[in-house]
Amino acid sequence: MVKNVKGEKSRRKYIPNIANFKFKPKEYWSLTEAKARYENLTDSPNNVDQIFFEDCKAGMEKITDRSVDLVIADPPFGIDFSGKENSYNRKQDLVIDSYREIKSDYGQFTEDWMGQIQRIMKPQATAYVFSGWNHLEDVLRAARLAKLTTINHLIWKYQFGVFTKNKYVTSHYHVLFLAKNKNDYYFNKMEHYPLDILDFKRKYKKGEVKNATTLPIELIQHCIEFSSKPGDTVFDPFMGMATTAVAAKSLWRHYLGFEYNTNLKRVVEKRVEAVSVGQDYISKEEKLRQIYSIAKDKYPSAYEYLKKAGGEINAKS
Repeated sequence: MVKNVKGEKSRRKYIPNIANFKFKPKEYWSLTEAKARYENLTDSPNNVDQIFFEDCKAGMEKITDRSVDLVIADPPFGIDFSGKENSYNRKQDLVIDSYREIKSDYGQFTEDWMGQIQRIMKPQATAYVFSGWNHLEDVLRAARLAKLTTINHLIWKYQFGVFTKNKYVTSHYHVLFLAKNKNDYYFNKMEHYPLDILDFKRKYKKGEVKNATTLPIELIQHCIEFSSKPGDTVFDPFMGMATTAVAAKSLWRHYLGFEYNTNLKRVVEKRVEAVSVGQDYISKEEKLRQIYSIAKDKYPSAYEYLKKAGGEINAKS
């Protein structure tokens, strides 16, 4: 409450979205702290920072129980898909062959691998599981059977680029945010008001060789920053072009995973080797400036109010 010119009490004017400029992550580590956590591997029972080119269901049997901090999984679609279809507007010679689809029962396949990730997840671990709409029911059911709780049902807003005549154009991807223990899981908000709609563009370089499906690295980095700490192990049973490995390595996290398509091996190894450890991890000061800059673009009215009031908070703190 404030007093007006007559000395009467009046309510302070409410300015929406001001809190976005004052926000600070619950946890964030300095560059030195992040590096130290990464280099401390004393509690890791697995041989991390590797991608094994074999079937993930058999491979996961060799991974120690309760040993990974975060799972990111983008399983095969379970549809007749190669990534070379004309409707996807891609040059066929730049899409690597042998994308493997599931010819057996998709529901059973999903139950098998999801049961394994539940076993290898640490008690506070979470998982992000990507799915198209066609087999979403199988994925949800497998998560329940594996005793994984759906905390959020996220949507990745993505224009697939396929023209339709008699139905709506598919322009999103489902992302299930799952926890092993719904009452005790790690989550580090990196935004004041994180929406369950994820809007990251898929970027391709001209002439770049690719797998049939590749997620944006910014999307995976978003998941990693919200749900893990530097030095944690991020596991991906379907590595594809190793986007999870690249994202993890760039943010001072370890990676581990499997990929069935051996044709990808040379491209994947080259892609991971090209990334320096921690190259995309920024200092706390830079992170606060980044948060402020994003808020400034998203909430111009609140920014103008702060500017007039002399309240450029996070940009200087």
